[in-house]
Amino acid sequence: MLAQCCGDRGETRLWNFANATSYKAARPFAGPPQWLTAFDLDKLTAGASQCFERIGSDTIQRVNAEFATRRRQFKLPRLGWRVSKGAKRSLGWVPFKAAQLQRKGKSCASQAKAFRVFERERLDDVKWKCGCFAQDAVGDWWLCLPVALEASQSVAPKLQVGIDLGVEHVATTSDGDQLTSGRFYRHIEQKIAHLSAAVTTSG
Repeated sequence: MLAQCCGDRGETRLWNFANATSYKAARPFAGPPQWLTAFDLDKLTAGASQCFERIGSDTIQRVNAEFATRRRQFKLPRLGWRVSKGAKRSLGWVPFKAAQLQRKGKSCASQAKAFRVFERERLDDVKWKCGCFAQDAVGDWWLCLPVALEASQSVAPKLQVGIDLGVEHVATTSDGDQLTSGRFYRHIEQKIAHLSAAVTTSG
């Protein structure tokens, strides 16, 4: 099973360890509180890969990084616990670094385990970043893999455009476009001229 090959719920124990340790540091019995970072958690879990059969140091560091990111995002001293059994069991989740996933013919390999990837051609000539294996409610496992693509360049829209209202043309923009339709004022053009002259004279 992919769950056994990926982590055997070891990521749950790692997440809960980071959660409990960070909460104790943020709410200590004595001394100033500390907000542990991913680097702090990496130092505390150094050598922990010996306690797991299928989880290496790279995966441990990715769990720590994800926990620190979500904790900073929600600004909470403690996040939700991951549950490995029961009706409220947390769905499987195994993060990995980009270097842990490698191409192997028409398949991909992670931690010496090859698996088939549908639409494999989408991964040709692209660089991927840190991703994860995620389990859905049905029990199927999915590869979540962000890839880096070159964005197509387009001309940025103008932020400001000046408009000049006139008699010969209804409107003329600062970049030269003219609006000539809507000549509803032609039948009162003489009246407009007389009123303009009267205003000028009185001023």
